[in-house]
Amino acid sequence: MRAEELTELLRTRPFVPLRIHMTDGRTYDIYHPDHVLVLRQRVDVGLQPDPATNVLERVEPCSLLHIARVEELPPPTAAGTPSTTASPG
Repeated sequence: MRAEELTELLRTRPFVPLRIHMTDGRTYDIYHPDHVLVLRQRVDVGLQPDPATNVLERVEPCSLLHIARVEELPPPTAAGTPSTTASPG
């Protein structure tokens, strides 16, 4: 995936939550565009935001070359917004 393509998805208004699928099977659910930093060769995905402050616990670097696909997620429920998550392959 090209950096410009991912940036365009993150700039969609209103923002649509995304799931990034990596070639090794890992996935990253993105519920807020500020939890992602798109660089020329990689994307840094912020994980485990604090519910009260939205401060991220850690960042996972992901090569843009290893993004297999990106899909839209359903909007968050009225119960609240899930945190940005990562799942193993």
